[in-house]
Formats: sequence, structure tokens, C-alpha cells
Amino acid sequence: MLKSSALETSLDDGSAIKPSARQRLMDASEQLFAEHGWNAVSIRTIVAAAGVNLAALHYHFGSKEQLLSEIFTARAKPIALERIRLLSEIDLDDAPSLERILEAFLRPALTIGSDVRFGGRAFVKLRARLATEPEAVSRRILANAFDESSGEFLHALARALPEIPQAELEWRFHFMLGTMFYTMADAGRIQSLTNGRCDPGRVEDALAHIIPFLAAGFRSKPELKSTIRSRRRPK
Repeated sequence: MLKSSALETSLDDGSAIKPSARQRLMDASEQLFAEHGWNAVSIRTIVAAAGVNLAALHYHFGSKEQLLSEIFTARAKPIALERIRLLSEIDLDDAPSLERILEAFLRPALTIGSDVRFGGRAFVKLRARLATEPEAVSRRILANAFDESSGEFLHALARALPEIPQAELEWRFHFMLGTMFYTMADAGRIQSLTNGRCDPGRVEDALAHIIPFLAAGFRSKPELKSTIRSRRRPK
């Protein structure tokens, strides 16, 4: 059975109060969803891992989808709030720094997202997995958690890069998300290739490399579609 990640409260006699059934359900399912994906985990597997009965899940959450939604909302809210706080410190009316905007977006995801107080690696893996799953449930949960704050960053990027068409900025934002999610997933591939020299788990190192990489991509001159098509023509 999975151990709960929630802190147990010690009593005066040295004993501990176990996490509530609701908390055990959230902790167990977060681990399971992160490891196996939302679709692959059954309700019965969740209740067995949490050490509760089926009625407890229905009482506290109503459904597996609502359980996932509440986990994600609780974990994602601090990230979105910190992003907006960092963005508010940037003067968007005075040639805002692209690098500062990128850092304001990325740092909370890589730092708060991996903090054990906010789910730690389980939530990081869950978020990366949801981002690559095509199910409507995943898309709806991600949208509810991040669409509002991400819209603010798209606006900020447009202020920093007025010469880049909006549609092009949106594509580049998409590519940034892909880079961020793969970095967060920390699959271990690059550590194997570099004998550990490159380690996405070292957040400050990751930020020091990812920000200039993405900034160069955002600043690059858009290539005309006609030019791209001409390259594809067989000779």
C-alpha cells in the first residue's frame, strides 16, 4: 500500500493522527495517476491503495474525474499565483525583458512543482503525463488550472516582441510548453547520455540553460511559408 505524503500530526503522548480518508485518497491517487496515467488506474485500485472503501471515494469526490480535478487544482494553484506575482514585478510598458518573462513562467513550474509540500515529483510527473494525454478530461483540467495565467503571459510576450506575429508567438509558446514538460518529466535520458553532467533535476542549472535557449527561439525571425515550401520541392 502506498504511504501517504501528508504530514501526520503528533499528539502529546507521541502518537500520530493518521491522514483523513479524503487526504489518503488524494495522496494515493496522485501517485497512481502519475505512474500509470488517469485512464489506466481503476477506482478499486485507488481505494485499495488508500486503505478506504469504495463509498469513501464517492462520498468525498463523487467520481474519479473529480478526484483528479481536485488534486490538480490544489497543486496547480500555487504555481499559477506565483507566476502572476512574478509577472506583476515586470514593467510591461517599458520594453519588458523577454528573459524575465520566461523566468517568471518557468521558475514556479520547476521549483514549486517539485516541492514536496506541493506534491513533489509525483505532481511533476502527473502534470507532464496529463500534458501529453489526448483525453478531453486532461485538457479540461489543464485549461481550468492554467489558461488564465497563460493568457497573461502570451500578452506579456507580445509586449516584449511586438515584431513577432501573434500566431507565431502562440506556436512558440507551444514549443516552450513542450520543452518545459519534458524537463519537468526528468526521464533520465540526458543523464544517461552525459554520465550525469546534464541533470534537469538541478533546477537552477536547468533554468540557466533553458531560458537563453527559449529566448533565442522566441526572438528568431519568422520564416515565410513560401520559403519553407520551396525547400520541400523535389529537385
